[in-house]
Amino acid sequence: MAKILRKVISTAKAPAAIGPYSQAVQVDSTLYISGQLGLDAATGEFVADDVCKQAERALQNMGHILEAAGSNYSNVVKTTVLLADMKDFGRVNEVYASFFKQPYPARAAYECANLPKYGLVEIEAIAIVGDVEDK
Repeated sequence: MAKILRKVISTAKAPAAIGPYSQAVQVDSTLYISGQLGLDAATGEFVADDVCKQAERALQNMGHILEAAGSNYSNVVKTTVLLADMKDFGRVNEVYASFFKQPYPARAAYECANLPKYGLVEIEAIAIVGDVEDK
């Protein structure tokens, strides 16, 4: 049986993991990106106490991880958005739409009781590494 390649992806351009997990793990051509918060990579602190600014930074952090893996936003096939308050869904959706273009990734969004460091939004993703042909 052929071996399956598993590779940990890490970049200093995105915040370091705040627990026993990796920023991302690539298995063959599938990239699993851990939930990203709106943290500044240099300070480890939130960029603002504003859900839109946190969402924007979380997605920028995701972009740095995608780049480190040799991928990009257009190769993202699934995201999960976790919100501290579902009332922020529309505002986060506007920010999200500025990062993803058609064909949009599949997505789920949930409100949760608390996020790490009491963030307002966290976004995780699954992406493909390599050339993707849309049909």
